[in-house]
Amino acid sequence: MGSKLAAKEAVKAYNIPMVPGTDEAITDIPRAKEMAQSIGFPILIKASAGGGGKGMRIVEKESDFESQMNRAISEAISAFGDGSVFIEKYVTSPRHIEIQIMADAHGNVIHLFERECSIQRRHQKVVEEAPSSILTPELREIMGDAAIKVAKSCEYLGAGTVEFLLDGDHNFYFLEMNTRLQVEHPVTEMVTGIDIIREQINIASGLELSVKQEEVKLTGHSIEVRINAEDPKFDFRPSPGTIELLHVPSGHGIRFDSFIYTGYTIPPYYDSMMGKVIVHGTDRNDAINKMKATLDELVIEGVKNNREFCNRILSNSEYVKGTFDTGFIARKIDSLLEYDEYE
Repeated sequence: MGSKLAAKEAVKAYNIPMVPGTDEAITDIPRAKEMAQSIGFPILIKASAGGGGKGMRIVEKESDFESQMNRAISEAISAFGDGSVFIEKYVTSPRHIEIQIMADAHGNVIHLFERECSIQRRHQKVVEEAPSSILTPELREIMGDAAIKVAKSCEYLGAGTVEFLLDGDHNFYFLEMNTRLQVEHPVTEMVTGIDIIREQINIASGLELSVKQEEVKLTGHSIEVRINAEDPKFDFRPSPGTIELLHVPSGHGIRFDSFIYTGYTIPPYYDSMMGKVIVHGTDRNDAINKMKATLDELVIEGVKNNREFCNRILSNSEYVKGTFDTGFIARKIDSLLEYDEYE
């Protein structure tokens, strides 16, 4: 499942919908162009071993194909040591929906419902929530069952996430499986009351899952915001440095997962994320309002960060209505940056 191509091959027998595309890695550019023409533009070039948006290129028209193909291969080699790429039809205006699954060594596989991860910048998630505002109970059950089939297709063990694209007509397509715990797992813990880390450790110890599928229930709504040491007004350039003052909000339904403290020096060598703010509310509006209040209270001085940028996302009418897609930030970037950095 670490290879997107191998993952697609594994789930074929389970009749799970997949985005039209190639079934094998390609490095031959003329042949790749022929395949792209047969799929139809726009297309998406993706690194087979990729993640985090690296080795990924959207190609709107044929004339751009060769240059974008070369860039994707180069970036894939640099990031993963593997230049294998494949081509998919680019689904316009999609939602990014992922399903948390758990599987033990006793044949038990369950899903813990979905996470909405469509608020992204350059394929990197910024805001995540559970449940999704767009899924009906029927579609939630169908996608959950599909995620379980994906896990069974590779005899999966432990905690994992099955990712899907959802188009404007509510058709969903298998994207990939992340064979690990994900950054956004706390929103699932908040709405289900299940400690995923505890379950993961118990599975590794040979124990059975502590819950059955019918016992997993959704309660309320949860939102997570990734707090990054970056300067949104300067093209999100990383902002390493020493934290001079830190005030962390607290209270019922508020969680802050981090390693930072006043006096900590953020190095320039790693991912810019320095913390996650997670809130739980009675419903989506309650969670949005709680997150906005929590971000207002959060103080991080000494390094630039995206706190106010994220607050602007939560205040945007498109986000509040739940009508966004993965292109939301790119479309709204100018208005999202209309704030004073000292607000």
